[in-house]
Amino acid sequence: MAADQFSGSRQSSESLAALRSELAETITAADLAVADELFTALDALDGSAALRRTLTDPAREPEARAGVVQSLFSGKAQPATVSILQAAVSQRWSAERDLGDAVEVLAVDVAAAKAERGGLQGLEELEGALLNFRRVIEDSHEVQQALTDRQAPAASKQKLAARLSPQATAEARLLIDRAVTAPRGLRPSALIEKFAEQIAARQQRWIAQVTVAKDLSSSYLEKLSASLDKYFGRELKLDVVVDPTVVGGIRVQVGDEVVDSTVASRINSLNRSIGR
Repeated sequence: MAADQFSGSRQSSESLAALRSELAETITAADLAVADELFTALDALDGSAALRRTLTDPAREPEARAGVVQSLFSGKAQPATVSILQAAVSQRWSAERDLGDAVEVLAVDVAAAKAERGGLQGLEELEGALLNFRRVIEDSHEVQQALTDRQAPAASKQKLAARLSPQATAEARLLIDRAVTAPRGLRPSALIEKFAEQIAARQQRWIAQVTVAKDLSSSYLEKLSASLDKYFGRELKLDVVVDPTVVGGIRVQVGDEVVDSTVASRINSLNRSIGR
């Protein structure tokens, strides 16, 4: 689930947003094993109410909660995994489950970041693999029954999932296996959809939505594309929208970052200034 889809309260949502910002570099550099270890840690959280209480207790200092993580996972998980978990328990969470939800988001972030090393195409392939698997599940009542059977071994569900998604990348395989073996109260297809939505949100970092008053020439688009790639530090895909209401100039949005030089924007700024 993406940050804006986080099921927790405002406090927990803010904590997750801060956490993802703080850990951006760590997540980008992490390998896929870190995502797998985060899911393992999530299983430990989901399986122990006492552990959840200990790691979300606001009466305990953040350092004390981080120390518990160190004692539990040091030597059993990669240093990057331990540092991510320590950062997570150092935040304030409104409910015990919110910590687990945040760890799940971070695990998907790591898998997405690994796929992202192949650029936008890598993320698109990951999202496509997840959505294709979701369609396969929803098209077969028998598959749905097999994947939601509580008596069926996890290994059997993984084997079935692998047979239904033979072309899945390592990142997709990890997320698919997670969804069919530990959906955390959801249907596997619903969890797959949440994973895909989170990955789709990450793709926006690679898409520049360009809003202009009139169509741009191909030569101008080439120059604009090169300038934006240099400015944002990565090869972006342009999505050009013609909107006469912008009056003139150009508005560019990449993820949450906006560069606006339109006349309409300057008029709005002037109006706000006059209104003060």
